[in-house]
Amino acid sequence: MDIASTTAISSNRTRRKRIAELTSGIGALVLGVGLGVVLGGRLAGLGLWVLIVGAVVHAWGMYDKHRIERSSDSADPWWSSLLYWGCWLVLAAGALVLSGRLLGLV
Repeated sequence: MDIASTTAISSNRTRRKRIAELTSGIGALVLGVGLGVVLGGRLAGLGLWVLIVGAVVHAWGMYDKHRIERSSDSADPWWSSLLYWGCWLVLAAGALVLSGRLLGLV
C-alpha cells in the first residue's frame, strides 16, 4: 500500500469518526429535548417520538464511533470504554422504563 492510499484511508476514517461524533451529539441533544418534552408536558404528543428518535440516533452515532476507533488500532483512554458502556446501560434502563410505562407496569 502506498502513502497516498494510506493517507486517504486515514482521512476517510477521520471524516467518518467526526460524522459519528456529530451523530451521537445530535442524538443526545434530541434525547435531552425529548426528556424535556415528556417531563414538561407542553408537546405531550411529540415527546415520546422525540425521545425515541434521539435515543436511536445517539445509540447509532455512539456505536459507529466506537467501531471506527476500534478498527483504527489506536489506544483509547481507560474512561472511554467506561463511558461507552455506561451510556449503553443508561439507554437500556431508559428503554426498560419506557417499555414499562407503555405497558402500564410502571
